[in-house]
Amino acid sequence: MTATDVLVIGSGAAGLSLALRLAQAGRSVCVVSKTRLSSGSTLWAQGGISAVLDEDDSLDSHVRDTLTAGAGLCDDAAVRFTVERGPACIEWLLDQGVEFTRGDDEFNGGSRLHLTREGGHSHRRIVHAADATGRAVETTLVSLASEHPNITVLERRVAVDLVRDTDGGRVLGAYLYNRDSKHVDAVAARAVALCTGGANQVYLYSSNPFGASGDGIAMAWRAGCRVANMEFMQFHPTCLFHPEARNFLISEALRGEGAVLRLPQPDGSPGERFMPRFDDRAELAPRDIVARAIDHEMKRLGLKHVLLDITHQPAEFIRSHFPSIHGRCLELGIDITREPIPVVPSAHFTCGGVVTDLNACTDVDGLYVIGEAACTGLHGANRLASNSLLECLVFASSAAEHLLETLDRRAPPQPLKPWDESRVTDSDEDVVVSHNWLELRTFMWDYVGIVRTTKRLERALRRVQLLSGEIQEYYGNYRISHHLIELRNLVVCAELIVRSALARRESRGLHYMLDYPQTAADAQATILPGRVTPG
Repeated sequence: MTATDVLVIGSGAAGLSLALRLAQAGRSVCVVSKTRLSSGSTLWAQGGISAVLDEDDSLDSHVRDTLTAGAGLCDDAAVRFTVERGPACIEWLLDQGVEFTRGDDEFNGGSRLHLTREGGHSHRRIVHAADATGRAVETTLVSLASEHPNITVLERRVAVDLVRDTDGGRVLGAYLYNRDSKHVDAVAARAVALCTGGANQVYLYSSNPFGASGDGIAMAWRAGCRVANMEFMQFHPTCLFHPEARNFLISEALRGEGAVLRLPQPDGSPGERFMPRFDDRAELAPRDIVARAIDHEMKRLGLKHVLLDITHQPAEFIRSHFPSIHGRCLELGIDITREPIPVVPSAHFTCGGVVTDLNACTDVDGLYVIGEAACTGLHGANRLASNSLLECLVFASSAAEHLLETLDRRAPPQPLKPWDESRVTDSDEDVVVSHNWLELRTFMWDYVGIVRTTKRLERALRRVQLLSGEIQEYYGNYRISHHLIELRNLVVCAELIVRSALARRESRGLHYMLDYPQTAADAQATILPGRVTPG
């Protein structure tokens, strides 16, 4: 059995920045990654990190933009808490060696960093590393974590469940499935931090890597934590439509630099620009509005995709500002300096999650949740662009401060009960897992997508409850596998999403109901209690 001060499950920006802050303060940390250490969703983030660094910008303006995007459901204190700590987190990343793009005074208002603008923002405040910010942040933090003597890295481990004390009041560690040995090991800790990302793979089309299976949300819910606002699933408006690149994002930063959305004409050439018909902000409207407009036009005209056109910008400007997107599209035969990009919406970000306070603490003592798996109150009914990495960094910082203050008051790690697989057998029907995985993601896409109805949601709930029973029976009788663990967590998250959506009888932010198209005067969070399973 491994023991540590803090067990960090997840290796994206939230997990690694927490681990480094704790390790640099002398605490022992164990970081768990499903595949390689650098496999988190952070690696895929193109746009950047929002922070007030321009002398013409203000904290109040960033707060206001976030509250506007959140459609009345943001927690004001959490928004201001996050925004106020943004500049310090950027300075911390710079101190760690992250190389952000630098620019001239024409673009950055005198700041030493180049700042761009994205949808929903009233100022240029997006710090970035060209169009691959997540990669720049992740690779730097991975390098530091790999070399730090206080950090133990466990790769190719999949968290199965949390371990709690006999009365379920305190977390003691977690069970981890070793993908190489095919066995489950226990790791004991004074505290556990779930930094596992969102649940976007619950949908058939997603911009996220395959590991985004809602593991932390499901584990925390099974441990008794409340979850909130799970109906607010953000669909990124512009995912590349191409058979060889189903989850490649076309960053919102293109629209920030003038790219426009057009309808394809019968011959495939770019036609009418349609976003001004839906919102005065056109392509710079919040993501839910842009995604819904694209979905409307595709259904209205029977289109497979729409077009994103930035060809009016100079070719060198496009190549220098968006080298990764330009390069990947060119590999696929699309020269974005000369032709528009075919795009469709795809599931992108989980705005809800496990309820936490400003220290990332949950309802279970010793359990912290940080990043996309958490519901801090920052995002409300819709996430403002580039606030996600900001949230990871800010709440990792506050969690680290809280842990450093409280760890010595927590009991040392205790020996954990070994994982019992004496009463299960090897399955000869793995097709059940793959079939249920596909069925779940398909009906979630069809019934619980960008536009919803009560009838569709009720149909989805019946299907998800039936699948949940089948999956739990399978889980209880056979040795577990990587994909079975993820499927078990996805079906939990699917039910939480559907139940939350049925409870909200209005349209607000990312939740759009044809039955209830109006927005209620009183904005209330959707909170579901945890369902404790035996510890």
